[in-house]
Amino acid sequence: MQIMLDMIHRKIHITECPRDAMQGIKEFIPTDLKVSYLNALLKVGYDRLDFGSFVSSKAIPQMVDTPAIVERLEVEETGTDLSCIVVNERGATTACSYSQIQFLGYPFSISETFQIRNTRKTIQESVRILDSIQNLCVKHNKSLLVYLSMAFGNPYEDEWSIELLSDWAEQMSNMGVSDIALADTVGRANAEQVQSVFSPLLTAYPRIQWSAHLHAHPKDRMKLIDAAYQSGCRRFESAISGFGGCPFAKDELVGNLATESVLEYASQKNLKLGLDQQAFRKAVDISRLVFS
Repeated sequence: MQIMLDMIHRKIHITECPRDAMQGIKEFIPTDLKVSYLNALLKVGYDRLDFGSFVSSKAIPQMVDTPAIVERLEVEETGTDLSCIVVNERGATTACSYSQIQFLGYPFSISETFQIRNTRKTIQESVRILDSIQNLCVKHNKSLLVYLSMAFGNPYEDEWSIELLSDWAEQMSNMGVSDIALADTVGRANAEQVQSVFSPLLTAYPRIQWSAHLHAHPKDRMKLIDAAYQSGCRRFESAISGFGGCPFAKDELVGNLATESVLEYASQKNLKLGLDQQAFRKAVDISRLVFS
């Protein structure tokens, strides 16, 4: 029994986030190229693939072809769940109509300023929307993934504390949300902050599947991964080469946590990943065309 528990605890789950990597690019990436890249990523064997978003084309022009893309993804028998971003009931209803999609991600900021910048809704308006989306997910047998953004502080001087994070986690849990990603939207977190945030929340809410969605400078990546892992986090969201960042956060984007860093950390710690390394290298080659 103890050996089996050790095996469970020593596995890392990775969500690859090409949607987050692509969404801020102003020049439109051809749909065919996106499809080729996403299908290459599906062959790697990630736990989840954050592939697109059902949002206004005015807000995120790069994601306007998400409906066309989802129909062309070769997701069958890959073992990878598809995840997308929605910000209102309309987008959630559309996403729920696709059997290929398992997770609907909603960006919920504990910073009022950023919530308005990101979704044009206040926090209280977002709570009502979130409740409606959760009901849609239950009705259509989908899972809601809530991104608690600005989870490690914000540059707007809005209120922040671990207690505030815990209060929102409690409210999400009471809504029936079982997947929460703590998002360092602007790359403010250091290793000590990551540990001080993850440790109490994972202890207080063990039934929630917690993920780390970190935006980090290259020099900080390994320290942040280690801090989250040592705090009990086993789910990491990342993007090949650290591409991307939220276009609504601030003018200077901080890249995503690089998938290569997560793989390096797993190798150093002898952690189980179960990824196809050859497929990963092919995906990296295609990424150079996508992000050239």
